[in-house]
Amino acid sequence: MDRVKSLSNILRDIDDVLSQRELTSWQTTELYDVIGGCRAVLAELGGTLGKKNLKWEPEDLTELQSRIIANITVLNAFHRGLTITKVGLDQLHDLQDDRERHQEYQVILNWLSTIDYGKFQIDVNSRCQEGTGRWLLDSDEFGKWLTETKQTLFCPGIPGAGKTAITSIVVDSLHSKFRNDNSISIAYLYCRFKQPQEGTPEELLLSLLKQLIQDRPSVPESVKNLYECHKSTRTRLSLDEISEALHSVIIGYSRTFIIIDALDECQVSNEGRTRLLSKIFNLQANTGLNLFVTSRSIPEIMQEFKGSISLEVYASDEDVKRYLDGRIWKLRLSSRLSPHLREKIKTQITKAANGMYVPSYDIIVDQAI
Repeated sequence: MDRVKSLSNILRDIDDVLSQRELTSWQTTELYDVIGGCRAVLAELGGTLGKKNLKWEPEDLTELQSRIIANITVLNAFHRGLTITKVGLDQLHDLQDDRERHQEYQVILNWLSTIDYGKFQIDVNSRCQEGTGRWLLDSDEFGKWLTETKQTLFCPGIPGAGKTAITSIVVDSLHSKFRNDNSISIAYLYCRFKQPQEGTPEELLLSLLKQLIQDRPSVPESVKNLYECHKSTRTRLSLDEISEALHSVIIGYSRTFIIIDALDECQVSNEGRTRLLSKIFNLQANTGLNLFVTSRSIPEIMQEFKGSISLEVYASDEDVKRYLDGRIWKLRLSSRLSPHLREKIKTQITKAANGMYVPSYDIIVDQAI
């Protein structure tokens, strides 16, 4: 009975597949041959069961069971062939489609921009000692910027104050906080991170656009349409086209954070910096994005952010000491430092730092020893 049920089930499975597709000529021939064998063994089994005074001895049915099992095995193989032929081909087509979409996706991303700030972000952040910048992340100004939309946090600072380190800490903090929220987007620029094609407002905005779509499952239609329009003529996007594309992408998110480091080092020819800020401020007004910017205290830049939330960047005593803790053990004569002398040197350097990181800390420590 179990064998017959198995035979019935596999025939039903094959029937389900056949209702969705047509067989080739060789598949039809093979199926009819197998079905003929099934009919023969079932007919013989029926004849046996129809006899009067049937003595049901297992050995009497061994041959019939073996023949039923053989038919089940052949039908299973045939069914797998059907399944592979249909479902397998569908999967192969899907994989091919996915591969082509991925290739197109990468082509469009590279067409937008080849600038990669990611490696620079990782490098800067890896050199920050744990706990650095907590004073900014815990500040009321940063809290307001983080929780409210359409906010700008401008962070001026003297050279060597650690503005780039703070920027990397802010970027890392945002990624950690919103790691599992696909409705929030983050993009950033390091203006001192020089590449041949970097510097113009167009290239900087294109880099932001690339970052905002590179984690999406597909390229937005607005961007794909621009690519199709420009690829044949080999022309680049205009500033207005980039701004419109950014707008269409940003409104697809619940919130967007844009971070710019060292704005003072952005290209200033042809009023490039002014044009860049104009487009970003316009996007902010129409989408509610949040903007974080660091820069030296240059009057014309300070004027652009008049009325924005402002917080000066400086090397806090705690950050300097953390930096020294991470550096002092690597120095040539560090093994000669007693705990008392170590603390004394840290205190003196922190006092002398006066709000900035000194590149030659190691020389100062060696001289102190």
